Amino acid sequence: MEITISEGIVRRTEGGKGAPNTPQAIQARTIANFLPLYCQRAGAKIVHNVDARYTGIRMETNGGPVVIEMPTEAGGVFRVVQEFIEPVNGKTERELVRFPQIYKAQGIAYMTSEFLRSRGFLG
Repeated sequence: MEITISEGIVRRTEGGKGAPNTPQAIQARTIANFLPLYCQRAGAKIVHNVDARYTGIRMETNGGPVVIEMPTEAGGVFRVVQEFIEPVNGKTERELVRFPQIYKAQGIAYMTSEFLRSRGFLG
C-alpha cells in the first residue's frame, strides 16, 4: 500500500494510480518487495511525504514508527529513522543507521530488517 502526505493531509494511493514515479519511489517499491514477512506484518507502507520531502518505507514497530528514507541524490545514503509521535527535546525523529548507496535492493532490505530485528524493533 502507498500513501501520500501533502499539506498535512494523508491520502491513500489506490493501486498505484496517481503515485509518484520518481527514482526514489521506484527504489522504495523495489526494496519493499524484498522485505521479509515480519517487516510486512509490521505494516510496511510506501510513504511519499511531500511536506518532509522524502520517499520511504514506513513500519509500525515495537519502538514506534520507523522509516527507511530513500536517498535524494546520486551517492546519497539510505537512512533508517525512528519517528516520534510527540517531539522529544524538540526533535521529531532519531536517525538509527545509514547505509551507503552501493548495495542492491535485496541488501538494503536485508540489512534494514536484520538491524531492526536485532535491536528489538521487530519481533
